[in-house]
Amino acid sequence: MEIRKYRKDIAFIIAFILASAVLLLIPTGFERAIYVNAVGAKAEVLSTDDRGIIQTGLFRTGDQRCHVRVLSGEHKGLEMDGINLLSGSLKEDKVFVPGDTAWVLIERDTDGNPIFINLIDYYRIGTEWILVIAFALILIAFAGIRGIRIILSFVFAFFAIWKMLIPAVLKGASPFLMCTLTLILLTLVTLPMVSGVNRRSLAAICGALLSMLITLLLSLFMTRILRIHGSVLESSEALLYSGFMTLDLTSLFAGVVCLSAGGAIMDLSIDVSAAMWEVKEHSPLIGAKALFASAMEVGRAGVGTQITTLLLAYMGSYLTLMMVYMAQATPIPNIFTSKSIAAEILQTLVGAMGIVMVTPLTALMGMLFFRGGKSLPSET
Repeated sequence: MEIRKYRKDIAFIIAFILASAVLLLIPTGFERAIYVNAVGAKAEVLSTDDRGIIQTGLFRTGDQRCHVRVLSGEHKGLEMDGINLLSGSLKEDKVFVPGDTAWVLIERDTDGNPIFINLIDYYRIGTEWILVIAFALILIAFAGIRGIRIILSFVFAFFAIWKMLIPAVLKGASPFLMCTLTLILLTLVTLPMVSGVNRRSLAAICGALLSMLITLLLSLFMTRILRIHGSVLESSEALLYSGFMTLDLTSLFAGVVCLSAGGAIMDLSIDVSAAMWEVKEHSPLIGAKALFASAMEVGRAGVGTQITTLLLAYMGSYLTLMMVYMAQATPIPNIFTSKSIAAEILQTLVGAMGIVMVTPLTALMGMLFFRGGKSLPSET
């Protein structure tokens, strides 16, 4: 039995590696380089000249001159002066010191000779990889081979969004429809990947999809009722100014609401389904009503933390905005009628309703798939 289970895990891992590889190789249609005469590279800052920086209170404008040595790419070893432009934005600006590692853009002439270096930002990829590897090792140490499956499902979800959802929306597909299809795909793939191909996963998939459908419809309806424009999404206006003027941002916002809650919905659905399976396995003669009641009890225990998690995630992203409102003594009615706060309320409550609905829907699916008086067959 253990060998058979091990073989199933290996088969899943191979299948998802192949699926992720296919997604990775799919062209998005947006591979063209914006800067045709420039190439990116890692560089070390050797010295700086801060005389061009103009300090006005907290903000810096002007430019910083840096002498850098290129550490990667075809111009590796090149030493050249570069410029770090400052716009007065604390969010975007950075000031380098000797010893920093930066990501730079090397502009070249028609013969390929470097003529100018623009310092883009600190080079963070190496540290990010260390963080990724640490996360993977901790997860595998905790969950064993199932941890590998979880990592692969995470990778697949990222590629599905990056290589399918985003390019399709940029090319003119309905954002709401693409978010819906992406959620369906991730549900059909992630739950079997984490829990195996069995009736537990089937019940969880059905419950999660039904809950997501309700959440999507509520999101679309409430977005229209509250008159929330999709421009509340981060960098959405910059997207319009980049040439995508026909993009339906409001439809995108409605889809993002459910997409954001999709993970919590899937999580609770598999928890409820697995609990029902265990109850039925250990009490084969339990009635449908008692099984449903057990599932509801498990769901009630989990739904509170899931909703709180959702609330904290959204409030964390808007914390500084709420601090501004408090610091300026903004009247409460003004706060709750503002577009950004109304969008936050919509995201939180509609997502929370989807999380609440997933327990009874998954319990109903479990009653359907786990019925029978005899002990259930062992599944992985």
